[in-house]
Order: sequence, then structure tokens, then C-alpha cells
Amino acid sequence: MSLILTIILFVILLSVIIIIHEFGHLIAAKIFGVYCQEFSIGMGPKIWSHKGKETEVSLRALPFGGFVAMAGDTDNDLETKVDTTDIPYERTLPGIAKWKRIIIMMAGIFMNCILALVICSMIILYNGSYAIAPDARVGEVMANSPAERAGLQAGDEILEVRYDELNISYSPETFEDFITFTQGHDEDVLTVVYERDGQTYETSMKKEYVAEVDAVQFGIYADETQVVDVNFFNCWIYGFDYLAYATRTIFMALGQLFVGQGLENLSGPIGVFTVTEQAVSQGFESYLLLVALISLNVGIFNALPLPILDGGRVLILLIEAIIRRPLSEKAINILMYISLFIILGLFVFVTFQDILRLF
Repeated sequence: MSLILTIILFVILLSVIIIIHEFGHLIAAKIFGVYCQEFSIGMGPKIWSHKGKETEVSLRALPFGGFVAMAGDTDNDLETKVDTTDIPYERTLPGIAKWKRIIIMMAGIFMNCILALVICSMIILYNGSYAIAPDARVGEVMANSPAERAGLQAGDEILEVRYDELNISYSPETFEDFITFTQGHDEDVLTVVYERDGQTYETSMKKEYVAEVDAVQFGIYADETQVVDVNFFNCWIYGFDYLAYATRTIFMALGQLFVGQGLENLSGPIGVFTVTEQAVSQGFESYLLLVALISLNVGIFNALPLPILDGGRVLILLIEAIIRRPLSEKAINILMYISLFIILGLFVFVTFQDILRLF
């Protein structure tokens, strides 16, 4: 696969995800009557624009990013500041009810999730079948394995797994959740809380190298996976099921980051480009799945309670609703600068990580 084609597909990937996100804000704002001066695809100087009845659609030189210039959106004047002199107050963001503003802020996240759902559902429909992940239950225990010595038996339901020394824990819903949580912890002791015959037990075990499979593992296997036929009507259910697993994985990783675990696994634009190159080499379906997963990640990332992100702006609105007065402009600016510092610091860190991986 040529480098030029990979670069084009990488730009398309990011552009589609960002356009969908900003389009969500635009549609919600228009539904509630907020004046939108510009819907920009990309950042930097304009290279093309078209003025509609009210909103100007523009294409800018840098294909990364985009924005909706909404009247009264003083927290997000990225490129265009809307002159509200001749605009009725009720058509500005501050002039509508807080619950409407919350919907506008969350609409971008919603659209990212919808994009991910549509892509995953169509991929599953195209394949014609879907493997439903088995429950978090022990299906089989390998003889002379760490799991057998820990006392685990077939049929045990796994309620909780944790690494006490790392101060991280998780309650898996499926056996895949269990596998995901324990990946990368080959040298750590895992505590397993499980249920057998209505009684709850607790045991500990550590992965060991198994020559028969040439892998480091616990020696437990899941129940048999159920494979179901897929049609247009149920593919959405299975698409949602897959995204639910992906979402749990993302939040699992976020939880570990809060205690300083998994920082080495973070990736920035360089890392995403590398993954895009790998996905493209594996075929169009793999590339589409990557678009879906990154869209989901972007949606969840924007939901984080940092004031510079959509989730943080919603948090500010909720705080104002509770205290029944707006936060001071100084307080909001301080919060914005703090969150901007965190985002920029994270960007520098993940970019440095990506560069280290290249060498």
C-alpha cells in the first residue's frame, strides 16, 4: 500500500470523524434556533466557502479539525467570533435554556457514537454472522495450570478481578473483558473473586508460560462461543453489543490511567497514522472498523469533564444550574487554561511515545 494512499485515507478518517462530530453540534443548534454563522471543515485559512440561507459552509486549508461558529459561544471562538449585535438574544447560546445547551454540547458525542454504530452494524451485516462473547465464567481449566492450583473449576462465575499491588480492579461482564483486563500483566498477581454454588470465594494466581500453546497464561478457557446469523434487523443489536464491549475496554483503560497504569499504551496522531497503515494493509473492512473505533474514542474523550471539551462544558452548565448563577468569566477562563494545559501536555506526551515506538 503506497504511502500517499495511506496519508489520504488517514486524512479522510480524521476528517469524517470531526465533520460528523461538528455536524451534530450544528443540527442540534439549528433545532433550538441558535444562530450559526459558519460550519467549518478544517482549520486555518479558507480555501472555499458557500453561503447558505444563514450559515456559511467553509473548507479550510488544514484538514484536521473543524468548528461551528455559534452566536454567544464565547468559550469556543476557534476561528470565527460571531458578532451578536444584530442577533436576538434568544438566538444565542446564553439565551436558550440550559438543558438545550447541554443537548447541543452532547450532540457531537452522540453523532460520533452513531457513526461507530452504523459502521460496526454494516460490517457485521456484511459478514452475515456474529460471535456473541461468552459470559465471565470459567469454561475449562487446564491441568497443572495456575488456575487449577488456585482452585478454580469449570462453571465458576468470575465476579471481580483485581491487581492489589497496582490498585486496579474490574468486574467483567464477559470473558473477553477478563482477557482484556489481564493483558500486559504477565508478572503481576491477580486476585479473582468468583461464585460457585451460590457461595463467593477469593483466590490468587499468576500467569505462567505454557509450552503447548507457546504463551503466558492462567490456563482457563471460556465457554463455547455462540455464533448467530445476522440480518438487517438484528445487526444493530450486535453492532451495539460490540461497541458496548469496546466502550468497557476504553473505560477500563481510563481507570488504569488514573492510577498511573498503561500510560505507555497511549497514542497520538503518529500512532493513529501507524495503526491506519496497518488497517489499510489488512483490507477495507479493517479500515472501516478502525474509523468506527476511533470515532467512539473521540466521542468518549470529548465527554471527559475537562472544560475545554464538551463534557467539561456540560459540567459547567450543571454547576451553574445547581448554584443558580453563572460562573464568573475569570473562573471559567482559569478552568479553560488548566484543561488546555492538560490536553497539550497529554498531546506532547503521546507524541513523544509515538516517536519512541518508531525507533
